[in-house]
Amino acid sequence: MFALRRGLQQCARSLLPMEALACGSLQQSAAVTSGPAGAVYNVGKATNIKFHDGMVPRETKEELLGQKGVVLWFTGLSGSGKSTVACTLEHALAARGRMTVLLDGDNVRHGLNKNLGFSAQDREENIRRIGEVSKLFAESGVITLTSFISPYRKDRESVRARMANGDFVECYMRIPIEMCEQRDPKGLYKAARAGKIKGFTGIDDPYEEPLTAELVIDAKDESGNMQSAEDMAATIIAYLEQRGYLSAPAAPSDSEAATA
Repeated sequence: MFALRRGLQQCARSLLPMEALACGSLQQSAAVTSGPAGAVYNVGKATNIKFHDGMVPRETKEELLGQKGVVLWFTGLSGSGKSTVACTLEHALAARGRMTVLLDGDNVRHGLNKNLGFSAQDREENIRRIGEVSKLFAESGVITLTSFISPYRKDRESVRARMANGDFVECYMRIPIEMCEQRDPKGLYKAARAGKIKGFTGIDDPYEEPLTAELVIDAKDESGNMQSAEDMAATIIAYLEQRGYLSAPAAPSDSEAATA
């Protein structure tokens, strides 16, 4: 009933002028140029575009899914276990009946970002694009797992700044480079040391560690024991549970619904 009421309220709001529907953040970052029927914006290289709100509010989608949308942003050196832990976590969440999507760095470069290389500029654009995609998923109530080296702090923080409070959870795989080189599942470190790969993160290109990551995953636990991917995934699930991401948003009271 609450979801139905909110849906009707959202439909009613959709009949208001476009000025009322325009996103506040877009109003600040884009110039209004024209529009007798509503505000028209120039955003980046695009002109004469409008922002349209969806007819189904985010809260309704999260109620349907029984969870809250969030982006778990895995970052760390090549070989730190980002993809392995993300995959393990996705399986564990699926077993709990949770809706997820996994965006992996290599996979995304096969399609959406296949025109990008590994220069600083291309890395920045790579992260910007996946940040926007993951934002859309989170706003639809999906638990979104992204696995990218994302070596530059400013790029990660730029993604965070584009999302609502609580939607971006940085998960830093703090695995020493020596251990990553020992694993070297793709043989990339060996090639980089031999000079066959230039601009490789951790060798001749920097990795900037997160300063305020919500989650820091180490190779060993507090007792000094090596952690398995399952152990690491369990730590992340505990974090999600404690902060309510694995439950639907609380429904408003009758009085709140009546005055909304």
